[in-house]
Amino acid sequence: MFAIIGIVVVFGSIVGGYLMEHGNLKVLIQPAELLIIGGAAAGTVLIANPLHILKQIAGGVGGVFGSSKFTKQVYLDSLKTIYDLFNKARREGLVSLESDVEEPEKSPILSKNPAFIKNHHVLQFFCDTIRMAVTGMEPFDLDQGLDLDLEVHHHQAAIPISALSTTADSLPGLGIVAAVLGVVITMGALGGPPEEIGHKVAAALVGTFLGILLCYGFVGPLASNMAKAADEEHAFLHVLRVLIFSFLKGTAPIMAVEVARRAIPGHVRPTFQELEKACRGGGAESPAPAAEAASA
Repeated sequence: MFAIIGIVVVFGSIVGGYLMEHGNLKVLIQPAELLIIGGAAAGTVLIANPLHILKQIAGGVGGVFGSSKFTKQVYLDSLKTIYDLFNKARREGLVSLESDVEEPEKSPILSKNPAFIKNHHVLQFFCDTIRMAVTGMEPFDLDQGLDLDLEVHHHQAAIPISALSTTADSLPGLGIVAAVLGVVITMGALGGPPEEIGHKVAAALVGTFLGILLCYGFVGPLASNMAKAADEEHAFLHVLRVLIFSFLKGTAPIMAVEVARRAIPGHVRPTFQELEKACRGGGAESPAPAAEAASA
């Protein structure tokens, strides 16, 4: 939503200021220049990136225009879900979670949190980790595996962002290409009416204008927004890592979720009271924190 508002503000401010100076809006409408710059930019993306990265770029750009997937409520719901799973593991043993992670959609606990299940990266990260824990891997060895997994994920998330940033950096140069072509056309029109020559020069300058505007006012900010979205997902996975590792070391579930809460970024971090209320809202399945800590 804010991305759309930002785009409207950028283009609205530029057009509004141009009109305030009594500029002719028709001069800025140059489909040929836009075709040269936009088509060349799209071609460079196709040349530089394989199909799977193109799909990631498209998905990332689409995600920019949606809402954040990792709000405070998402964190609360996820911690509550995992808290219930770990309570089950504490009562029935870690092996009891095997059915939950093998078929998350059929799990009585995970199925209550559709947002968690629909996020395939998060679900795969969590389920694969629990599978490894069920097989008997030592917590410290598992934590090293999680660290490697996060590093690979962060690297993969950065690839489409880098590709889009490179495209943004190329737009001013492509704008110059369009401007040079416009100058070539202008030189061929020398000797004609001054109005025609002036129109062709204006069209050539619009090419430079569009290249710079698209770079710094549209494509560049899109890449920056995608980078922040990738950082949000990485932060969420890090919270899951802290939570899982804390529990596997023998920490009581309520204490494990509290440790994980402290790893949540500050702008979406729930308070201790909010987390306790969410976790203890499950009734008899959620024992009191003091009782859990004592039994640990």
